[in-house]
Amino acid sequence: MSGGRLDVRPGIWIEEDELDEQFIRASGPGGQNVNKVATAVQLRFDVMNAGYLPEAVRLRAIELAGSRATKDGVVVIEASRFRTQEQNRQDARARLVDLLYRASEPPPKPRRKTRPSRGAVERRLKAKSARGQVKKMRGKVTPE
Repeated sequence: MSGGRLDVRPGIWIEEDELDEQFIRASGPGGQNVNKVATAVQLRFDVMNAGYLPEAVRLRAIELAGSRATKDGVVVIEASRFRTQEQNRQDARARLVDLLYRASEPPPKPRRKTRPSRGAVERRLKAKSARGQVKKMRGKVTPE
């Protein structure tokens, strides 16, 4: 399958020969299978040196990867959800494609601070005091 490419979205793809896969033994329960068979996959992708990715996508991918990215700009994804190498391999690739897909979306616009209008503040305070009056009237009835 060497020489192919994984499409992220139109105009953005990953060359398969830039992916580095290593099969490792998974941790956790699984008995003899997990102790003997290297089914987990560790997928490495050098985001910072992928020349066909736009600069903005590269930087955002590193930001979204968080602790999965090394200081050199390599994203490391470990997949050990399944019992077979092939399923874990597909899972790791799908997670990498998802990360790059989210990185290629435009970043969220920064929130602009707004203040409530004077009328809105007055209405809120008036409603508060009215509610307080209702609660005050709930006291015990004294015989007169």
